[in-house]
Amino acid sequence: MAPSRTIDHGNTLLSILISKPPFTETQGQYLAFIHTYTLLNRRPPAEADMQSYFRVTPPSVHRMVIELERRGLIRRVPRQARSIELCIPAQEIPTLRPQSIKSPASRY
Repeated sequence: MAPSRTIDHGNTLLSILISKPPFTETQGQYLAFIHTYTLLNRRPPAEADMQSYFRVTPPSVHRMVIELERRGLIRRVPRQARSIELCIPAQEIPTLRPQSIKSPASRY
């Protein structure tokens, strides 16, 4: 016999507030970058902009964009440059953390 589950409907709001966001930390940083870039440049970033900022490969950025779209966090027009649009409120987006600068001069 399976154990019965009870739901305390009186604490529904509390469980919503305590629940984790619908995205991972890395996904949150991509969302924060998209949000910040759009505010600063008045247009969404291209995948190449994300590649430069996060210092990752083009396929990595593309997979992240596809995953964010699959989760309903962004929407875009396929094969149209700079068409990314956030689908979540700005207050749910985490703060963008600065990326560390790696320079070959640090070896000297």
